Amino acid sequence: MSRPHILAVAKLVPLLLDQLHTAYVVHDRVHEASPEEFAKVASNIRAIVGGGESKVTRALMNQLLALELISIMGVGYAGVDVAAAVERDVPVTHTPGVLNDEVADLAIGLMLSIARRIPQADQYVRAGRWGKEGAMPLTRKVSGARLGIVGLGRIGQAIAKRAEAFGMSIAYTARSAKPDLTHTYYPTATALAEQVDFLIVITPGGAETRHLINAEVLAALGSKGYLINVARGSVVDEAALVEALKDGVIAGAALDVFEKEPHPSEALWTMDNVVLTPHIASATWQTRQAMADLAAGNLHAHFAGEKLLSPVPECN
Repeated sequence: MSRPHILAVAKLVPLLLDQLHTAYVVHDRVHEASPEEFAKVASNIRAIVGGGESKVTRALMNQLLALELISIMGVGYAGVDVAAAVERDVPVTHTPGVLNDEVADLAIGLMLSIARRIPQADQYVRAGRWGKEGAMPLTRKVSGARLGIVGLGRIGQAIAKRAEAFGMSIAYTARSAKPDLTHTYYPTATALAEQVDFLIVITPGGAETRHLINAEVLAALGSKGYLINVARGSVVDEAALVEALKDGVIAGAALDVFEKEPHPSEALWTMDNVVLTPHIASATWQTRQAMADLAAGNLHAHFAGEKLLSPVPECN
């Protein structure tokens, strides 16, 4: 049998791309590189493969008359027009679950890093300032502090579990309260921010949560509060955050995601009360391999006529 044709709509990691080349005819971003070539192969393409930030629009789907599946390597899929896919009876899959631990680990690591100024302390030693200027200023204790989590899904609950080991009290906000959990629920991010020392954001991206963390929420968090974002850059109003950091409205922020990646606001680069990482929450060999395997597994299951491994909720 001939190998199915698939369209890669993002630069895929070798861990996934190598698997795809063994089983499929892969057209790597041909729709962007060569419209003429894309027009020649579009009628043969039966699946789309992309990453968490990939754009899969109705217009693109309309050009793929044989489209049967959209497989996303990532938890988020806000760039996919799921409604258009559902209309076409084209299921969308993603890779939840396999990266819960890594994202939760980084969230805790970022919280510790900004509270204890670990990256700044590293630079303090490297610059020779310890010997010249003496000890660094005192920092903020994490154990026993109050943690607020914006979004208490699988990853949020993994963060909460880790925070419990630090003796932290835990509260959260989400679309609705979770009766099976004992953590305190607040109906809004503002109400939550008023009650915590650290606010970790791990809610899905998309239009519904765009700028959920705004100037009002940051003011509620207060001058002794810290913001940690491991969700999506769109969830935080970055301009409002920059002003809050400049003016001392909040004590600091640790960010793994940004509104315009890979170009965070330059104002953040030189701030001493900020820790920045380049969207690395799931970036370990083990987790990326698991994500690649699941994304490929969804493709294999579909073309084998088997049940999909991890369809998005809208396609269950």
